[in-house]
Amino acid sequence: MLIGEVARRSGVSARMLRHYESLGLVRPSARTGSGYREYSGEDIRRIFHIESLRSLGLSLREIGRALDDPGFTPSALVGDLVRRTRERIAAETELLTRLRRIDAAGPSGWEDVLQVVALLQALESASPAARQRAALSSADEVPAEALAEAALSETDPNVAGALRWALARAGDAGPALLARGLDSPVAAVRERAVQCLVEMPGGEAGTHLRDALAHADPVVRGYAALALGARGAAEALPTLLDMVVEGRNDTDAADALGVLAGDPATADRLVHDIVERLTDATTTAPARGRLTQALADIPGTGASAALVELSRDADRAVALTATYLLQLREDPTR
Repeated sequence: MLIGEVARRSGVSARMLRHYESLGLVRPSARTGSGYREYSGEDIRRIFHIESLRSLGLSLREIGRALDDPGFTPSALVGDLVRRTRERIAAETELLTRLRRIDAAGPSGWEDVLQVVALLQALESASPAARQRAALSSADEVPAEALAEAALSETDPNVAGALRWALARAGDAGPALLARGLDSPVAAVRERAVQCLVEMPGGEAGTHLRDALAHADPVVRGYAALALGARGAAEALPTLLDMVVEGRNDTDAADALGVLAGDPATADRLVHDIVERLTDATTTAPARGRLTQALADIPGTGASAALVELSRDADRAVALTATYLLQLREDPTR
């Protein structure tokens, strides 16, 4: 078969076939009387083998080795191809992400493009000061997606605060982007996500915080409950009580319960729930002490009655605490 027919059937150009021949990858088995290259069936099979290996990303030099070296084993080369392909995909993904972010910023000219690129690069700087400056400059320039990603990975507290500030001013997309971080397998990322949501304005952030009350991570639940309790959201009450019982940020949790107790109906419910946990046989002595102390900031006769009952408790520490709190109610100057 002559070179033109081979090119037509294989899809490899005559020029590339001649290049393969110059490299020694494939050699026509014969020539016609007029000197034209003539390819055998075996030559054509080798051409298809070459093209198959090229499709895997092998260089022509690697292909020659693979086809001609009897001792060549593919495992090492295939492993290297996997690594190189992953690196290429990561680089292309990073480029695509950057292009999408520039596009989302809606640049009107190349000056705007260069400004966004500079800020994106500064957000990835090794210098915390440079990252902080970029965050404080980027609320109106950088898409919320880039700010959210930076906030979820930031370890420096000052930079993290600047990023949260920028996110709060970056439009409505921030809460949903941050909420994705709550599903991260990395505990630190989940914690940063809920911390950011706590500082986000608007009802959507509050909705995500309410959802976070059922999160499997107690740290996430705790941040959400403290924020919602401080805002008077009664849904946080069970989680706040859990925190008091478990001794996790129990002082802050008790303060949030005190805010919730400003509503008389919630105060009555809170007293009922505290008494129920105090009488639970599984509640430990330290937890009973913390629950008794939590009654201090709850107004109303219900809390006073509970303290009177607790002043006669068999646990001396609980009884003394309840007695002291009753005295404070009678004379707040003590």
